[in-house]
Amino acid sequence: MEYALAVENAPDSIPGGTGVLLVHPSTGETDRIDTDFLKTDTDSFLVVSTRTTAREVMQKIDHYGVDESKAVILDTLSVERGYSRRSAENVHYVSAPDDLDAIVSQVERFLANHDGKLRVSVDSVTELIYYADDEPAYEAVEELLGLLVEHDAVGLFHLAEEVHDEPTVDRYVSLFDGTIYLDEDGDVTGEF
Repeated sequence: MEYALAVENAPDSIPGGTGVLLVHPSTGETDRIDTDFLKTDTDSFLVVSTRTTAREVMQKIDHYGVDESKAVILDTLSVERGYSRRSAENVHYVSAPDDLDAIVSQVERFLANHDGKLRVSVDSVTELIYYADDEPAYEAVEELLGLLVEHDAVGLFHLAEEVHDEPTVDRYVSLFDGTIYLDEDGDVTGEF
């Protein structure tokens, strides 16, 4: 299955099973890239949010005109931080961003229970590393990429470049089929 990729300076489409790494400055405006990725050529999508709550993700989706009826959100922050959690059919929770097994399990459940063109956004790998350490986070990302292949889905994974040393960034870049680089000025380049 081919998926349209609405990202400037990147291929027009990518095959199912493709994982794309979005390398960006920590202050970079990634919402535009993320929401363009999610709303294009998609039947259902899952946002794995390690930086913001489900409510904030919904606000972003609404602001950028993404069809929220296609959205499923995995909130990894609200439980740990003691925020109120409003249960909904399309919002799920895990205990914390370092609960990697639960995150992988929820992604697998989403992919198994939805049909058509499926997209996953992981925002962000940097937070997974921060909470769970590099090696467990790396292994979880490998598992998630395997699930994309298994279910003919595509994924966009965020990584804040300057937070990590160069070998760490390079190690993650080598895992992915394509990398999108966003610089401080908002310019985008893709390597596929």
